[in-house]
Amino acid sequence: MMVEPRAGRPRASSREVLAEAACELFLEKGYESTSVADITQRAGVSRSSFFNYFSSKSDVLWSGLDARIDGAIAALRELGADADATAVRGILLTVVHDFAPDPSALALRNATAMGLEDELVRDTGLRHARLAAGTADAARRSGIGAIRADILGAAHAAAVLSSLRVWAERGAGHGSPESLFEEALAGIHDLPWRA
Repeated sequence: MMVEPRAGRPRASSREVLAEAACELFLEKGYESTSVADITQRAGVSRSSFFNYFSSKSDVLWSGLDARIDGAIAALRELGADADATAVRGILLTVVHDFAPDPSALALRNATAMGLEDELVRDTGLRHARLAAGTADAARRSGIGAIRADILGAAHAAAVLSSLRVWAERGAGHGSPESLFEEALAGIHDLPWRA
């Protein structure tokens, strides 16, 4: 049975409506207690529509950030042997640049209310690993040894994800992800790209 969307809800796209419905339900019922069927019913779309946009309930929270990470990893690959600190950091800045509040930011800010603490640890770890590997690969292609490359990758990925987490936890109007990323990079300034 299809449920009509609530009056006043803009129909920007099914993806946005699904994400909004999911976040509402995660806040109301908790992440674990919310099913895909609950989300589709709240959004007034079919189950197949949900899976046209998201591969899982968790994907609702992360798809926007994942697209940014995918773009950064592709750009890092394109650097080849020309990867240096400035180029790599410029690419990583694109992950946080103009980051608007989205489901992942809402989840980071409301992890306890949504019952997402364990999910966030696991899912943030996966994003950290992907971004760290992409950055480490860029470092290795530029001639940096494996151990140093892995350390650089982990530190830079932590800078990206930590800046997003702190920004989300502080809430709107308390700085930007870009400024927090720059602050995080200052924290690893003593870890130069090349020894």
